[in-house]
Amino acid sequence: MKASDRYIKLVEWSHEDQCYVGTCPGLMLGGVHGENEAEVYKELCVVVDEWIKIHAADGDPLPEPTTGKEYSGKFVVRVGKNLHRVLALNALRSGESLNSHCVDLLGEDLTSYGNE
Repeated sequence: MKASDRYIKLVEWSHEDQCYVGTCPGLMLGGVHGENEAEVYKELCVVVDEWIKIHAADGDPLPEPTTGKEYSGKFVVRVGKNLHRVLALNALRSGESLNSHCVDLLGEDLTSYGNE
């Protein structure tokens, strides 16, 4: 396994830029772009390998890997008092706990990302 295999590489269509954009969140800033999705991914892999070599040459430690992470299933979100109140009242109206209500709302948003 190469060091670059420890980092998620994403290629997405950008409506704003009208091209594919490849990024490696958590490892490097910026990314690569182009007309062909496969070519952008190929170029991204080369750039990530180069980025890792630069870290090594500079003696800088690599960031934590982004692949193979375990998730606990919980996180804390701070919201304003007004939003907290609205969510709590809507949960009461729905007859569910605030936690369940928020999970349902977040689950609805995930379907737009295709990550059900």
